Amino acid sequence: MNDRKADYIAYRLSKSFEALKDAQLLAENDSWNACVNRLYYSCFYAVSALSLKHDIASTTHTGLISQFNLHFIKTGIVEKEDGKLYANLMDWRQTGDYGDMFDFTKEKVGPLLVPVEEFINKIDALIKK
Repeated sequence: MNDRKADYIAYRLSKSFEALKDAQLLAENDSWNACVNRLYYSCFYAVSALSLKHDIASTTHTGLISQFNLHFIKTGIVEKEDGKLYANLMDWRQTGDYGDMFDFTKEKVGPLLVPVEEFINKIDALIKK
């Protein structure tokens, strides 16, 4: 792997962990729609780094999820539950960002903080293999 590619992968991973920290701060302040946004982007950045490592290209968020499912979920490299978490967060992010008269709650979003952290740690470990 060339240095430029490695730098980009490292940058995406750092963005992933930064987005998780942002989500944790937003959760502490009961800003649940924004928390969902940052949880989704935490997963997105991690998956984009993993995809880059394996030279898997995608130009859309939906395309990245499809490629992730094809290359990592269906092959058993990543568990199905992790794929569902990532896909559900994308749907929730769109609802929270663009839906009118809709607000997420602590009860719905709070329990996702730990699974998202576990998800990005798993992706980080796969990248470092």
